[in-house]
Amino acid sequence: MRTNNPRECEPTVLEILPLRYPYLMVDRVLEREPDRVVALKNVSQNEWFFVGHFPGRPVMPGTLLIEGMAQTAGILMHQHSNHLQAQGLLVGVDGARFRRQVVPGDQILYEAKLLKARGGLYRMEVAARVENELVAEAVLSLMSTSESSDVQTR
Repeated sequence: MRTNNPRECEPTVLEILPLRYPYLMVDRVLEREPDRVVALKNVSQNEWFFVGHFPGRPVMPGTLLIEGMAQTAGILMHQHSNHLQAQGLLVGVDGARFRRQVVPGDQILYEAKLLKARGGLYRMEVAARVENELVAEAVLSLMSTSESSDVQTR
């Protein structure tokens, strides 16, 4: 069946990212532009990381905010990749700043903007917001897995 709604033809988060629960930090994509993506994460009281971070005062770990921003950047990278199966490998985090805590009940809007793409390397400005308030930001570098054979892991 054909659809006239172009959004119904767009790949879902699960079709793009190789991650699954509990490590998937993006629920869905809200906006797609050629050089920009906005994604959503609903933070529930039942998130796995709240059990130990911190008992009685649950706070989403900053590293998982970075991960959510990186997953959003990976979705944007996928839009630019010539390889449909390519995935983004996080190779750099610059200027990361955390402005406020994220707690159960918050709804995070992740935004990724493409700054530069060259030879399978993508540099993106990313931000996380709750109720239009900036909670985290960074500049991330991702390498397309179709190009990552040159990247050595240690």
